[in-house]
This record gives sequence, C-alpha cells and structure tokens, in this order.
Amino acid sequence: MEKAAVKEDGLLIPVTQLIDFSKFLNGDEAQKQEVAKAILHGFQTAGFIYLSNIPITEETRSHVFGTSAKYFDQPLEDKMAKSWTTAEANRGYSPPGREKVSQLTDPAEVERLRNSVPDIKESFEIGREDEPDHPNQWPDEKDALVGFKSTMLDFFEQCKVLHGEVMRAIAVGMNLDPGFFDGFVDAGDNTLRLLHYPSVDKKVFKINPGQVRAGEHSDYGSITLLFQDQRGGLQVKSPNGKFVDATPIPGTCVVNAGDLLARWSNDTIKSTIHRVVEPPSVEGDVHPARYSIAYFCNPNFKSHIEVLPGTYAAEEDKKYPGINSGEYIIRRLATTY
Repeated sequence: MEKAAVKEDGLLIPVTQLIDFSKFLNGDEAQKQEVAKAILHGFQTAGFIYLSNIPITEETRSHVFGTSAKYFDQPLEDKMAKSWTTAEANRGYSPPGREKVSQLTDPAEVERLRNSVPDIKESFEIGREDEPDHPNQWPDEKDALVGFKSTMLDFFEQCKVLHGEVMRAIAVGMNLDPGFFDGFVDAGDNTLRLLHYPSVDKKVFKINPGQVRAGEHSDYGSITLLFQDQRGGLQVKSPNGKFVDATPIPGTCVVNAGDLLARWSNDTIKSTIHRVVEPPSVEGDVHPARYSIAYFCNPNFKSHIEVLPGTYAAEEDKKYPGINSGEYIIRRLATTY
C-alpha cells in the first residue's frame, strides 16, 4: 500500500520520503525521471506535494522563522509605517482583517465576507529587490531587527532557485525540455510572505462556526513554497468537497500548484482549494500563535502564458486563451485587499 502524508476522502498527498528532491538535483537520469514523474503526479491528483531534502538548510529556515517572529513582535504603529499599498506593488505590512482570501471575484462580495468573518492573521510581503517602480517596504533595522533585510533577501533568492528547479522537474515530468520554463521564471517576480496567526481564544471559533484563520482559496501563480511550524491548521479540499488536514511534517516544504500553472497545463494540473482553520485541540483555552512562510512563485510578469504543448489534441481542446502573467496576478490580488 502506498504511504501518504494525507490520505482521506479521496485526497492523497504522497509522503515526503517518496519525493526526495535531492534525487532530482543530484541523482542519475533514472532518479531524475522518477522524482519528476512523482511531482507531476502529485500536482495532477492532489495539487499538493511534500518535498524533503531541498537545498535550503534547516538552519536557514529556523533563522528566517525566528527573524519573522521578531518582526511581528514590533508595536503595531511601527509595522503600519511600512504598510501594504497597492496590488501592483504588493509589498509591505497587512494588519489582521486587511486581507480576505477567498474564491470570490466581486470586490463588494469580498468586502461583505471580510466584515462578517475576517481572517485572523497579519502578514508582510517582500518582492524582488531590483524593481525600481515598487521598492520593498523594509522596516527600520534596530534592536532585534538588525539584519532583517539581508536575511530575507538571501532567503528570497534561495527560494527563487528552488522555484526554478521545481519547474524544471515539472517540465521533465511533462516530457518537455528541462529548461522549458527557465525563460518564464528567471526574473523572480515572486512574493515572499511572512505570516503570523496570533494566539486566539478557542471560544472565538465556538461563537462563530465560520471563523477561520485564513479563508478557503487557491493560490494565483505557478507554485507556492510553504514552510510551516508544527501548530497545524492547514487544510486541503478533497475531490469530494471535504477539507482534510495537511499535517506538518518536520524538515519538509509543502508545495502546491497555483491557478496560472493549472491554466498553463490546460487543467491537467490542479490548483487545489485550501484554508487555515482552528488547529487541532491543545490543552488550555487559547490556541498559541502560528507562523508560516509562503513564497508565491509566478511566471515573469511580462510573460505571455499559452496552454502548454502536449496538454491538448486540437486547438478546440484548449480551455483558455493566452494571458499576460502580471496582469492576471495583479487583477487577482486587487480583489483580496
């Protein structure tokens, strides 16, 4: 029987040992093919995979998480001084209640949902540093935040490299040239998001059964690299419509496909709905804070995305027309804030 990290209600996410990414990076041709096929299969069936042995060390991840916690420990007024401004920039701080992730596209409907069931989280967005029109909103580096910028820029670049390698694996799995996606992702038009879900009294969830820490949504770009602590609460929607726990596994990176990759693949790859809810029960009346770090990967904003070769038999089988990546991402972001 196949081992699985998640296997419930028709949803199977292969266990991390089955997708050892070091075998794609350093293995022989047979190992590269095996890992590439496993990654593609995971994206085609669940939309989510767990990767182990990625080229970002546990020490680096631990340091970034610690630095993120120090950032969110600042007074609110200090964080608000570098606040999120526009979807075009998509950089800076968002306080609890500012963003409401959902599948809705009507801004008025999103606003009604935000007012009734606000997400219980705060975030800080970091984009590529060499974007003159939209500079990053770096906090003042004093006391505990000395070194914040260099830490985050280094992590951003390591995630950018990992993004490119995962896209290479997808290309191999789809029988495309390994470098097929290289020219689509080399600019690094990605977003590093630091996330803090504050501690919350359990009664908040009992009083309002619809309350979540982050509402159900799919991601917008190509893939998302998610690093999470051990608190739990992430859930993935199964093919039967039930949400099941995506249990944290130490030492792994959760990777999920986004809407643009699903569109790119003519829906042969799934962009699966997910959310963050009340975590598994713990002793006491308060759920502790949860931290996670998401690296949202996108095709270059100047890229024109057409349905990939090999995913359709005839022109009429294409589900989507071509689209500009940047325009698509900005339009989706504009509905959530």
